[in-house]
Amino acid sequence: MAPGKACVHCGADCGSKPVSWNKLDFCCNGCMQVYRLLNENKLYKYYDIEKTPGIRVAEAEHGGKYEYLDKDDVKEGLYLFYDEGIARVKFYIPLIHCASCIWLLENLGKLNSGIKHSTVNFVKKEISISFNTHEISLRQLVELLVSIHYKPEITLNSDDGVDSAGKSRLLLYKIGVAGFVFGNVMLYSLPEYFNGEPLGESLGSFLYYLSYILTVPLVFYSGSDYLVSAFKNLIKGLINIDLPIALGILSLFGVTSYEVLSGSGPGYSDSLSGFLFFLLLGKWYQGKSYEALSFDRDYRSYFPVAVTRMDNEGEHSALLGEISRGDKLLIRNRELIPADSRLNEGTAMIDYSFVTGESAPVHKEPGDFLYAGGIQNGGSITITVEKEIEQSHLTSLWNQSRAEDHENKGIKALIDRVSTWFTLAVILIALSGFTWWIIDDSFSKAVMVLTSVLIVACPCALALTIPFTFGNVMRILGKGGMYIKNTSVIENIIETDTIVFDKTGTLTRPDMNRIRFVGKELSDKEKAYAYSLARQSTHPLSIAIASAYPYESRPARGYVEVAGRGIYAKIDGHDIKLGSCEYVTGKKDCGIHEKSAVYFSVDNNTRGYFEIGNFYRQGFEGLIKDISATYKTYLLSGDNDTEREFLENYFVPGNIHFNMDPHQKRDFIAGLQSGGRRVLMTGDGLNDSGAFMKSDVALSVADDIYHFSPAGDAIIDAEKFTRLPAYLSFCKRSMTIVRLSFFISFLYNIIGLSFALSGNLSPVVAAILMPLSSVSVVAFATLATRLPGNRMLKKISR
Repeated sequence: MAPGKACVHCGADCGSKPVSWNKLDFCCNGCMQVYRLLNENKLYKYYDIEKTPGIRVAEAEHGGKYEYLDKDDVKEGLYLFYDEGIARVKFYIPLIHCASCIWLLENLGKLNSGIKHSTVNFVKKEISISFNTHEISLRQLVELLVSIHYKPEITLNSDDGVDSAGKSRLLLYKIGVAGFVFGNVMLYSLPEYFNGEPLGESLGSFLYYLSYILTVPLVFYSGSDYLVSAFKNLIKGLINIDLPIALGILSLFGVTSYEVLSGSGPGYSDSLSGFLFFLLLGKWYQGKSYEALSFDRDYRSYFPVAVTRMDNEGEHSALLGEISRGDKLLIRNRELIPADSRLNEGTAMIDYSFVTGESAPVHKEPGDFLYAGGIQNGGSITITVEKEIEQSHLTSLWNQSRAEDHENKGIKALIDRVSTWFTLAVILIALSGFTWWIIDDSFSKAVMVLTSVLIVACPCALALTIPFTFGNVMRILGKGGMYIKNTSVIENIIETDTIVFDKTGTLTRPDMNRIRFVGKELSDKEKAYAYSLARQSTHPLSIAIASAYPYESRPARGYVEVAGRGIYAKIDGHDIKLGSCEYVTGKKDCGIHEKSAVYFSVDNNTRGYFEIGNFYRQGFEGLIKDISATYKTYLLSGDNDTEREFLENYFVPGNIHFNMDPHQKRDFIAGLQSGGRRVLMTGDGLNDSGAFMKSDVALSVADDIYHFSPAGDAIIDAEKFTRLPAYLSFCKRSMTIVRLSFFISFLYNIIGLSFALSGNLSPVVAAILMPLSSVSVVAFATLATRLPGNRMLKKISR
C-alpha cells in the first residue's frame, strides 16, 4: 500500500484518513491541536528550525490526573524557590530531542504570560521554569507542558545521587545477567570446541536450543538500553551512536534465531553473549573512569564568592566554605546572598533575577526569609545564615545566567555533525563489508564482519574530547585562581582577539590609594557620614574612602546608587551624596582634572572632593606588554584623562577612552563586535554590567571582597591578574590537545575498521576495544592538559 501524506507536525504517515485543519494534514487530533496552539500564539519559528520537529502526540484527557499538584505540601516539595507569588521549578522532560524543542520550551511565556522565564539544559533534558502563581498554577503549568507533548517526569525526590545509584545498580543487574548467560553458553559450547567438529544431532540441537533460550533475556534485557535508545531516536528522525551497536546485536540475534529454529546450524549464541557481556562491562568501566576523571566536584569547591562575616571582633572577609549556619553576614549594595538566610537589620530590596529571571526587586523587612542567589539593591543589610551554603547550587545558577549558553555552535556543532555522518558512514561500510563476503560465498564470515564493523567503530570518543579537555582546563585554572563558568567559555576565550580593560579596580588596586580631602575641613560627624555612605557600596572608590575614614557606622536610609555616577542616602536626617561632579553639584565640569575626584555634599551643600591617587597593580606593565603582543587592547575608564600620558606608554594612544559611562562602554564593545572582533572584557561586573553582558567573554577581577557578577563568564583572583597571559595561553594550547585527541580517535577507528573488514576481528574483541578507545582518548586529554597545567601553576606561584 502506498504511503499517505506526512503529518505537518511530527512527520509520521497520516494513513488513508488524515485529520485535516486549515487544508493541512495531521496523523492524529493530538498533533493537530499542538499545531493550532503554536499557530494561535504565533510560534511559527518552531517549524522553521527543523523540518517536522514535533513528536507524535497521543490523545489524552488530563481530567484529575494532576490534581495532586494543587496540594500545598506537594508544591512545597517541588518548588526550588517561592516568594510573593513567584516560583521556580525544575523538571526532567525525556522527550526533549532537538533545537526546536529548546526554542519552544524557552518561549513558553508566549503560550502563557504567567511564565516569566524558562531555560533548557539539553544534555540533561531538564527545564527550569520561573512563573507567577497568581497567573498560572503549578498544575496548569504541568498540564500546559503535557498539552504540547513535553510531559515532565515529576518526583519529589530531588537527590540526584539516589537516582545515579539506582541507574548504577540497574547496570550491574544487566551485567550480572549477561555474565550468567555468557558463562553458561560458553560451557555448553565447550564440547564442540574440544571435539573440533559438530556434535551429534540430538545433543547438539539440545545445547543449541538451550543457548538460544538464554540469549533472549540477554538481548531484550541486558541489551535493552542500546535497542531502545536507537529506536527512539530513529522514530524522531535522529541517528545516534547506539544505532550501530543495536544493529550489531540484532544481526547476530537474527542469524542465530534463523539457524537454530530452522535446524540449519548452531548460530552465534557464544559470540552474542560474549559481545554483550564485555560491552556492558566496558560501559561500567567507562562510567568508573569518567567518575575518577570528573572535574565537576573539584570545580564546585573552587567557586570563589566570598562574603563579609561579622563577629565580636569586627568585620572579616570569609570564603563560602568557611561560612556555617548561624553566622552573621554583612551584605552591601549589589552583593550576593550566598545562603538561605533571615534578614536581621536594614531594609532589603532583593533582585531574584539570578534565580527566577524576574527582575522586579522584592521588598523585605527584618525577620523575613531570604533565598540564596538574591542580590541586594540598596544600602547594606545584615543577615543570619539559616541553611548550609551549597556551592553547587550557586554554580548551577551562575551556569544558566545567560540564556544563550545552551546554543550549540562552533567546534561543538562541528563535532555533532561529524558524529552523525560518522555513524552513517560506519553503517554503510558494515553493509559493504557484508556484501563483499556474501559474494565471496562466506555467510559466516560476512555476519562476523558486519557485526565487528558496527561494534568496533566508536564516534563517542569524539563527543567526549571537548568536555573532558576543556573540563580539565577549568579545574586546573580554578586551582590557579581563575574560575570559568562552563566549557563554552573556554571555546570563546580561544577565539578571542581583542581585550578591553577597565581601569578603576582592575588595573588599579582598590585597597591602596593616596587620599586627601580638598575643600572645607570636615568635622568628625561629616567624616562619619562619608564613611557610613561609602561602606554601603562595592565600587572601588567607595571602598577607598571607607578605608580612609574608619568611623563608627551610622544607619543609612533610602540608599540609592547610580552606576558610574554616585551614591545617596539619608543619614541622621541629612541628605548625603558621594560621586561625580555632575551627580553631586549639578555642574557639567567642576574644573578639577588633576586626580580622580569624588565629590561630597551634605544637604546639597558641596563640602569639597576626595582626591584619590591610583596605585596600579604590581606587574601591570608586563601584563599589558605580554597581552599586546597577541591581542588588540583597549582601555575604557569612567575617570577623567589626567593619567592619559602615563597610560599611553602601555596602550596605543587612540585605544584609550576616558569619561565613559556604562552605556558608552557597552556601545563601544558592540562597535568592536560589529567590526568582526571577538572581545574579552575585564572589570568588576557591577558598574560594567552592560559591557559584560555584551562582550563575548566577561572576566571579573576579584579582590578581598569578591564582587560576584552573574553576568560574568569567569572570575580571576586579583592577586593572579597579572598572570592573565599565562591563563589565556594555556586555554589556547588546549585546542592543540583537542586536535590530537581527534587524530587518536580517527586513527583507532581506521585501524579497527581495517581489521574488522578483513574478517580478523571477532565481535567479542571489538566489544572490548570499543569502550577502551573512549577511555584512552579521555585519559589522553586529561593527562595532556595536566602536564602543561602543572607547569603553568608552578610558573604563576613563583
